[in-house]
Amino acid sequence: MKRVEIFVPPLNDSFSKVALDGKEYQIRFTWNDTAARWTFGLYNIFKEPIIQGIRIVPCFPLNLQYVDERIPFGIFGVYTKLESVGREDFERGNAIFAYVPADGGVGL
Repeated sequence: MKRVEIFVPPLNDSFSKVALDGKEYQIRFTWNDTAARWTFGLYNIFKEPIIQGIRIVPCFPLNLQYVDERIPFGIFGVYTKLESVGREDFERGNAIFAYVPADGGVGL
């Protein structure tokens, strides 16, 4: 299966540039300490939001319910054996945030 692993910085709020399906985006990861959960958002190169505040849950296609021609055609998801993703799980290697292109084969 072809997938693009996306680094989640060990910060409470961050923007990172990422190229998906030949197009550049900004991806935002946010840790909500009160709710003890991660969210992510996808932005264009000018940091204008496309989708925001998507709760990161393990082994589920995170953008499944979003229909927008600006979103890459593949699936965003988290690979892990955990039931939920904690604050340091990406940093410790317990979880991997990834994008699977539509032509990438089997999903999450």
